[in-house]
Amino acid sequence: MSKATYPLKLPASIKKAAARLAREDGVSLNQWISSAVAQKVGAVETAAAFFSRRAGDARLEDLHAILALAPDRAPDLGDEIPDGVPRA
Repeated sequence: MSKATYPLKLPASIKKAAARLAREDGVSLNQWISSAVAQKVGAVETAAAFFSRRAGDARLEDLHAILALAPDRAPDLGDEIPDGVPRA
């Protein structure tokens, strides 16, 4: 496995917490951070694959056709689009 270095700048409070957790796990801070980044990469890639599979062969045109069936009426109380949010 090839390794690359990256100068990481963390807020002091996060570094302190990470160092404490690494100590509790009995590993170096570098190893703990590497493991944390690997876990995050795995989670994001897994989520992306899940949503890609879930979407299947869905098409945006189909969504528009479904939305066109919705009644044209005012939104229920609490469902309004807040001021300042762009409308499609």
